[in-house]
Amino acid sequence: MSEDEYARRGIDLDKPNPARVYDYILGGRLNYAVDRMFADQVLAAQPNARERAQLNRQWLRRAIRFGMDNGIRQFLDIGSGMPTVGHVHEVAHAIDPTARVVYVDNEPVAVAHSEIVLEDNENAVMVHADAEFPDDVLEHETTEMMLDLDQPVMVVMALFVHFIPDERDPARLIAAYRDALAPGSYLAMSSATPEQQSDGTARAVAMYQKSANPVTPRTADELRALVDGFEILDPGIVFIPEWRPEEAVPANPAECGGLALVARKN
Repeated sequence: MSEDEYARRGIDLDKPNPARVYDYILGGRLNYAVDRMFADQVLAAQPNARERAQLNRQWLRRAIRFGMDNGIRQFLDIGSGMPTVGHVHEVAHAIDPTARVVYVDNEPVAVAHSEIVLEDNENAVMVHADAEFPDDVLEHETTEMMLDLDQPVMVVMALFVHFIPDERDPARLIAAYRDALAPGSYLAMSSATPEQQSDGTARAVAMYQKSANPVTPRTADELRALVDGFEILDPGIVFIPEWRPEEAVPANPAECGGLALVARKN
């Protein structure tokens, strides 16, 4: 692909992109040299970054199955990133192929590849939109076609909110999605945290400050403040592998680097 074609598609190769970096860390191929170079630097500072990414993906699968077990058949995945194996639609459709999934991302590579992966799937679609503008997501013709917001939906924000700094008011953003949801809907959220973290984590976070999307890790109390209006379900806000584990929890769960929660709108 020529440089002009990259520009036409809105693909910025001057800075690493978090969605593409995450894809590389998970072992994917939807990334570029600038992303791989940055990811290798992160891995040097935080050698267990791949394990952390896998733990977050495992939590995501557990959260989706939880939603399905509680009657949810509609999912809105905010900042969905690359269509890697075990994504929301694969987990949901293994239980009920009629479940509807809307992915949302503004990264052109993530959007393009998701559209290819989902081309023959009538119950899973990609919306190219900036999730920081909820109206653009919720009123998008594809979202309106796929989701009935008068019925419960699970909104997924997996490793998304830590890319929204305080000055951009993440609480207002989450409240806008909350207010659009029917009672009985859920929010599944994970985020980087500074709690009980090593110097390596701090170095990795500092590296992200130079990327296209700097990171704002948050404590459990800070995340709790962001989900006002939701009821946080058991076991509360915990380190990612501690959220309703289906296998042995690591000896030091804080090493996952993130917190997770699932909350319900009553």
